[in-house]
Amino acid sequence: MYKSIIIGTGPSGLTAAIYLARANLNPLVIEGVQPGGQLTTTTEVENFPGFPEGIQGPDLMDNMRKQAERFGAEFTSGWVEEVDFSKRPFTVKVDGGQTYQADTVIISTGASARYLGIPGEQENVGRGVSTCATCDGFFFRGKKIAVVGGGDSAMEEAGFLTRFASEVTLVHRREELRASKIMQDRARSNEKVKWALNRQPLAVATDENGTVKGLTVRNNATNQEELVEADGVFIAIGHTPNTDFLGGQIKTDANGYIVVKPGTTQTNVPGVFACGDVQDTRYRQAITAAGSGCMAAMDCEKYLEGEMIHDWSVTLDS
Repeated sequence: MYKSIIIGTGPSGLTAAIYLARANLNPLVIEGVQPGGQLTTTTEVENFPGFPEGIQGPDLMDNMRKQAERFGAEFTSGWVEEVDFSKRPFTVKVDGGQTYQADTVIISTGASARYLGIPGEQENVGRGVSTCATCDGFFFRGKKIAVVGGGDSAMEEAGFLTRFASEVTLVHRREELRASKIMQDRARSNEKVKWALNRQPLAVATDENGTVKGLTVRNNATNQEELVEADGVFIAIGHTPNTDFLGGQIKTDANGYIVVKPGTTQTNVPGVFACGDVQDTRYRQAITAAGSGCMAAMDCEKYLEGEMIHDWSVTLDS
């Protein structure tokens, strides 16, 4: 039985763990199949405050974990399969049959970037393949970039990347784009943006040294293979929030992101809070995730204080 359980790690979950542990609430943190979240797949992180020379993503997450452990957070590994938020204490079931209970739960399971599933993609994540222009665009200053996608996100990513790249080629498997007209117009008016429409991505191409050299595509009009030359390949086909395990007990939007009360991390279930990318459809940055983790811990602590005050007064009256 715990005062609080944190489901998921990453910057949000680990920050929440640090704050709750420092408040002597000794939270249990349940790590999933990717302890530390998406930052563990990146190399250099240069935009997290406090590291003027940058820091490796895995090192940053390891430091956060050690900091939480120092103050008394408990960690366990497992994949949460089911939760019961219908009554308190809340129940969290992990694969293997282990069950945990807590007065409060913080959900920080993040959102997984969608990938193409083509050869050379996963092997080069953080080494020329990225899903975050804001995170990694700086590393491609003066170089060629390919952006895969046809929606608003792809148009926005391409526009942002033109600040750094000498050329950005938008690759989409259809001739028509899904993006809104205004976003398409912005992209088409940018002289640095080139187009490779009606092209099906086949593989991330590398040279003999394993360095990314572009994207192999099939021209759907001619059925011929082509190489879109690029030093970096950015996948911009969306994210999927990791909320399936909730079983519909927590209110989500049409895309599955958890809905929180504006300005807080409160969900529709009192005592259950959400932070990080699982409830963030806009920013999706390590620093904003960490900030929301702080908010969740503080909301959680205040909630527990309220409950304790309420129980105490009932005891006195009786």
